[in-house]
Parts: sequence; structure tokens; C-alpha cells
Amino acid sequence: MAVTCPTVRPGLAAQTREIRHTDVVKISGPVAVKAQDSCDRTRDAVARTILERGPQCAADLAEILGLSPAAIRRHLDALVADGLLVEREPRPSAHRGRGRPARAYALTDAGRAAFPHAYDDLASTALRYLRETGGDAAVQAFAEHRAEGLARELADDVDTAAPVAARAGAMADALSAHGYASTTQTVGMPDTAESVVQGVQICQHHCPVAHVAAEFPQLCEAETRAFAPVLGTYVQRLATIAHGDGVCTTHVPVPAHGPVPTHDAVTQHDAVPRHKAVTQHALPTHKTQPARSGRNT
Repeated sequence: MAVTCPTVRPGLAAQTREIRHTDVVKISGPVAVKAQDSCDRTRDAVARTILERGPQCAADLAEILGLSPAAIRRHLDALVADGLLVEREPRPSAHRGRGRPARAYALTDAGRAAFPHAYDDLASTALRYLRETGGDAAVQAFAEHRAEGLARELADDVDTAAPVAARAGAMADALSAHGYASTTQTVGMPDTAESVVQGVQICQHHCPVAHVAAEFPQLCEAETRAFAPVLGTYVQRLATIAHGDGVCTTHVPVPAHGPVPTHDAVTQHDAVPRHKAVTQHALPTHKTQPARSGRNT
């Protein structure tokens, strides 16, 4: 079974991003690109200043960055609209003199997440320590524990009494809510002249633990095994982002005729390497008996 999940070209989001303009004439060509680059750099500088110094008002930011207060406010408004900054009342001790105190701007959780972090390094270091002190069995136990927790959360959104394709769609939606940016893709493979083995592929376009799973594939393998009981059917992992594929792809077979294999048939060897076709486990084959020779008795 081939992988049919579409991949997204790197940088596509940046190519299609729509940037807000306030009181600026929109122009095209190299001049517009240069102006946009300058605008992005200024907004990055505003956000980084707030990250390093804490909540700031527009006047203070203008003085620090050498820009006019009006220009700073345009960038602040755009960052607030994007959910990266939030307005808050200044601390009482910060207000001096007459008049209403200026509002301060602080980073939101999304704003902080936009900056580089070392979460992957921390997780990898922790798992290496776990492997050194408890062996591979300890890493496997952790992977199973994590996958079981994810499965419990996904199970709330998947109705095992629904058709298999509907279950796969519900799981994709649930995975997206957990940061996996998932979709589904319908596929088909000829089986006999009378029937076609249909299938649905769950395509995870983002993996929150891809960098860690590249070193510890037990995370991907345990996740695949956890999908089967949630869907109430057999599943097959075809590709993973951690192994260099563009999309994590899980195949869910849906036969046109006959029962769907249940998750009880899934073994520990089902999480095969990427791009391996689903043949040995897909569906039971029916051998025809050779014609008997001789006279009937």
C-alpha cells in the first residue's frame, strides 16, 4: 500500500501569509518585499524586547528601538491581533505623575512559543538518562504510558460503532486538537475482480515529538499500537516524520466485502518501517481447491 497523504512544501506558510498593513499603500514587486521584510524584523524586535525586559508600554518601546510611538503602536496592534501580545494594566508602582497610566504589553503563551526553545533537547536528555539507568525496557514503558494517555484522550471523540471511515475522520480531528494537524485520505487497492479493498489513511502533518522520536522510535511504535483499540480495528503505520517522511501516515483498511480485522489481530511487529506495503496483514486470502480428477463414486 503506497502512501497517498499529500506533503506540504517547506516555507509554504511564509509564501501565502497575509500581513496586515495600517495606513500603508500596498505595492508589489521588490520594493514591497523589502518593506515587508523590514516590517517583520521590527515586529520581531518589539516582541524580543518585551521577552527580555518584561511588559512594556508603547512610549518605552519607541525609545528603546528608536522609533516613533505611532509606528510602535501599529506593530503592537498587529501583534495583539495575531495573539502574540496582550494588553494589561501597568503595576501601580509604575505610575508616576498625572494622567491615566499607559497600558503595558506582555507576551502571551503563543508569543513565547514563537521563540526558540530547548524542550526537545530536554526531552531527549531525559530519555537518554532513563535508558542509561533503566535500560531499553524503561524507555519502552515510558513510550507505552505516553501512548496510552493519548489514546484515552482520543477515545472520547471516536465512536467505535460508526463506520471505519467516520472513525478515522473523528480521530484525525481529535489529533488536530492535540497539535498533530491531521487529515484523512481515501485510498483503494484491487483485490479480486469482484471486490476492492478500500482504506483510509490518517495523515499527521505535524508531530510534536518528531525530533525526539527520531532517536527514540519506541514513541512512534507505541503510538501506532495505541491507535488500534481507539479505532476498534487494525491499523498499519506506513511513514513517519521522525524517519524523514513528510507526513506520519497510518493506514486503516476498509474492505468492500467481509469483516474488518479487529485490533486483537495487531501484533508487536505491525509498526513496520516506512513505505512497506500492507500485504501480509491486510486481509485473509481464500485459496481455491484444485479440481478433483477421476470418476465420482
